Amino acid sequence: MNEMLMQQIVERFSQKSGPEAGEIKVMQVPDFKTVYVEHIDGVGRSIVLSEYKVDGKKYWAGYSSNSATVFISLASRTGIYPSKI
Repeated sequence: MNEMLMQQIVERFSQKSGPEAGEIKVMQVPDFKTVYVEHIDGVGRSIVLSEYKVDGKKYWAGYSSNSATVFISLASRTGIYPSKI
């Protein structure tokens, strides 16, 4: 999986548009994850996620060749938070 394709997949994910027919599966994992353990047939495999930026938001994403799946985690908070007084 090359970086350009990963960036495109993360961009589509951030825009809430699903993958096109025949494309790689995309699975959202809990926010702020940088490593995800994928379980296939009772065996766990660590997928290390890399940082991607889209429209000012950070995402962590990684690819598993075993399941042809991209795992994506939101890495930045959204919304407005009150400042400290």
